[in-house]
Amino acid sequence: MNEYIYLDNAATTPLDPVVLAAMTPYFTERFFNPSSRYGPAQNNKRVLDSARESVARILNARPNEIIFTSGGSESDNLALKGVAYARRARNPKLNHIITTSIEHHAVLYTAKNLEEHGFEVTYLPVDREGRVSASQVAAAIRPETALISVMLANNEVGTIQPITEIGAIARKAGIPFHTDAVQAAGALPLDVEALQVDLLSISAHKFYGPKGVGALYIRRGIPFEPQIQGGEQERNRRAGTENLPEIIGLVAALTLAYRDMTDNNRRLTELRDKLIAEVLENVPGAILNGAHPPQRLPSNANFCFEGVNGETILLELENRGILCSSGSACAAGSSDPSHVLMAMGYEEELAHTAVRLTLGKHTTPAEIERVIKALPEVIALLRE
Repeated sequence: MNEYIYLDNAATTPLDPVVLAAMTPYFTERFFNPSSRYGPAQNNKRVLDSARESVARILNARPNEIIFTSGGSESDNLALKGVAYARRARNPKLNHIITTSIEHHAVLYTAKNLEEHGFEVTYLPVDREGRVSASQVAAAIRPETALISVMLANNEVGTIQPITEIGAIARKAGIPFHTDAVQAAGALPLDVEALQVDLLSISAHKFYGPKGVGALYIRRGIPFEPQIQGGEQERNRRAGTENLPEIIGLVAALTLAYRDMTDNNRRLTELRDKLIAEVLENVPGAILNGAHPPQRLPSNANFCFEGVNGETILLELENRGILCSSGSACAAGSSDPSHVLMAMGYEEELAHTAVRLTLGKHTTPAEIERVIKALPEVIALLRE
């Protein structure tokens, strides 16, 4: 990796060596199943309980409100399906869900699946910066609304949503409110009381933890129907032997992320702002996608470059040792334009020119200088 400048941290981040060291014993000599009854296994059960307490402390939640999952996609699926089916089972009239048109596919595809099973879904539009307003959410609420789901920060353009205001509206209406905080974890505070959310999803590999593990916060008392059967783990809410090594990794990474968040955000904001300013000044026709600071993640810079295909830009940048993306990694195999940019009102031709540059804690000023030099050259070359 030393030969590359890595600017795709929104897709995934490298595993922190401290995190790997914390995980390793639980792959080897401490391999025991936490559900077994003998001493070494019960030691692991105590470690698992401690891990749950650590996540709860960072989220300002109770330990029994935390479910460990296989990642952000499962957490989002569990949140939507678990609550929607549970609330409809209690009251068949509760068959309406509110979300936005720019959610991660883990939410959008789950919502589409729920439509196939008798639910109605309202997909709220967003403005040119990718923001939805609390008043839009309030206007969409019906007597039959079972759940609201709005992401905390967008994974493609970095726009931060007014979650606290939406949460207040949902709470007043008595409707469970979920936020996909996968992209925000480690960059924004995740105090569930301050945010006024009832469910919140995170995934470890977005904040220098391992892939394949995440967590879902579910406020106590929120109706929930398990989606995976087969055991009594996670207080009967998610069956399956707990993935203790990776849970340990999630906790270690999350702890480091919030210990260093203020310093990291200050440094990343400076680098991001320099990158944005230089690109807009030196690349004719460059367009910044998403909200302007401070309603933008510190690590995110997303541009459209008129007249040049985004995928072609990525290839040319890779030839120069710069790794970035055109949008969500989960849609990388698709030739369709970004659903986020299309929802923000972009024409399809312009949306195809998008490039996402997402910085991380290992990004250096020297690397940003190289990108600032390379990008105008690449765009000029391709336009010729």
